[in-house]
Amino acid sequence: MIPQSFIQDLLNRVDIVDVVGKYVQLKKGGANFMGLCPFHNEKSPSFTVSPTKQFYHCFGCGAHGSAIGFLMEYSGQSYPDAVRELAQSVGVTVPEERDRLPPAQRAEQQAKSVALSDAMTRATEFYRKQLRGAPQAIQYLKGRGLTGEIAANFGLGYAPDDWQGLEAVFGSYRDDNVAAPLVEGGLLIESSDKRDADGKPRRYDRFRDRIMFPIRNTKGNVIGFGGRVMGQGEPKYLNSPETPLFSKGTELYGLFEARHAIRENGYVLVVEGYMDVVALAQLGFANAVATLGTACTTVHVQKLLRQTDAVVFSFDGDSAGRRAARRALEACLPHVADNKTIRFLFLPAEHDPDSYVREEGTDAFARQVQTAMPLSRFLLQVVTEEQDLRQPEGRARAQYEAKPLLQSMPAGGLRLQIVRELADATGTTPAEIEAVCGLGSDSSRVGRFAQPRPRARRQAPTGLEQRVIQLLMSYPSLASRLDADTRALLLDSTRPEAEVLAHLVEACDGLQGAVNFAAFSEHLAQTPYAEVYAGARTAVLKEEIEEEPATMEFDGAIHKLLAEPLQRELEVLQKAVSAGGASEADKTRMVWLVAEVQRRRQLGLRPATTDGA
Repeated sequence: MIPQSFIQDLLNRVDIVDVVGKYVQLKKGGANFMGLCPFHNEKSPSFTVSPTKQFYHCFGCGAHGSAIGFLMEYSGQSYPDAVRELAQSVGVTVPEERDRLPPAQRAEQQAKSVALSDAMTRATEFYRKQLRGAPQAIQYLKGRGLTGEIAANFGLGYAPDDWQGLEAVFGSYRDDNVAAPLVEGGLLIESSDKRDADGKPRRYDRFRDRIMFPIRNTKGNVIGFGGRVMGQGEPKYLNSPETPLFSKGTELYGLFEARHAIRENGYVLVVEGYMDVVALAQLGFANAVATLGTACTTVHVQKLLRQTDAVVFSFDGDSAGRRAARRALEACLPHVADNKTIRFLFLPAEHDPDSYVREEGTDAFARQVQTAMPLSRFLLQVVTEEQDLRQPEGRARAQYEAKPLLQSMPAGGLRLQIVRELADATGTTPAEIEAVCGLGSDSSRVGRFAQPRPRARRQAPTGLEQRVIQLLMSYPSLASRLDADTRALLLDSTRPEAEVLAHLVEACDGLQGAVNFAAFSEHLAQTPYAEVYAGARTAVLKEEIEEEPATMEFDGAIHKLLAEPLQRELEVLQKAVSAGGASEADKTRMVWLVAEVQRRRQLGLRPATTDGA
């Protein structure tokens, strides 16, 4: 866990204009900066960055957030990764509970990481230069239909047929200081049994006579390579080994290059090979990525769903493709949601995506993508296709196969629909499927057909309270204007609609020192009332209100809110008087209430003084 206090301090240190300005061309426009939104296509700028609020907001697509949120949205980074990148940019270290390394050891690790990154960058440039002087490699790429522009976009290169090719860049492999980062980064292989005359282990290039595909992380840094043979030879693809920078189970080839096309097309296409990704980009499908010679993992799925709400997996139609699709299905299930779409495309066995597009055309492939099999249908097909559903044994086996898949899914509308269809297919009821599959045993997995738990009704803030929330989010110091008596009336726990307001006032009171809007918003986003605060935040971003008029409006709104419970009491007493059931004390109280309600309403309309209500 990263302490919330650190997040607030970090967002006070960074300038969101600088962070966003690295990726978006911004121009000053009044108090804010304007630019074309990187999250949707637009011709006139509706994307604003506020240096005062330290927040970005697009009036076109509604995207908004802090510097942390921007990095997550733009690069597809996780929350901790975005925090680490921001921290590194201002020279601070993220304090984490698991970080128990002594400062000297931590500094040593950071130095190694820098050396590895530098080695990858220099190797990339070496391979790219080698490609220019390798006619056989150029001819191979042209034969695959690639242009120089697309090869440059993906940074393609060529590893010469040389056992010590990288020595031209880094120096002698016999120098341990030279060889260490190259071995650790997977660029060199160090022999364990063969040694030179002076006793040093033999070191030689891992990649030789191969087309080189640099693998970038979400920040665009090269972290590994894939090398492909140009003719016959095994393995056809040779990947970097696992290194401190590179893990096949967490990275996707082409994700950095595809991020803009994914947003423009509204989905990401997951294919099986590097060449498929590059060739599809050449043919108009620049939103393709590939796993790195390994099965799709849950981390892969998480990364993809940070980029888009729609994922299409493309597999060969043979048995190997079906097995790969089954593994991808299992990786997807923990992350399915009712607002996400995951589909599976099975091409004819004789085709991969590249060959299919070239033979059938882009429109035909686009239709294949549009009609790809939904996850729900594929799941039901997987658990029923080899079973004889006419027999009790076959129906029971289908339920048995479905149990672990359904259990790995979060409770929600999609799982309910799958349960219903499985029930129809196996001649049972949805409730029986949930019982057989154990979907109602955990309170977090209670389904539609299990007995629902009673829930306390949480009432949304009224329009006036919503405005007070907006003003407090803009200027948390306004909470200090509420005295004890006002708080007792305003935040009365018997009023369910005051629940959020009471939480916000407490959050304002707990702030230490100056905290900007972005830092405060990040804090509120981690609370149980995040959804309410998100709506209020959008309203705050659409206006620019100075502190003095905000204070006057806040004081007036508070007086009006305090008049509301008195007005309700007055209405009850007025009905009692009309019915002839009021005592003298009730009548006296009613007279006071009329005057007090009128007084508070007038205070709510009157400009407030600067010394409080």
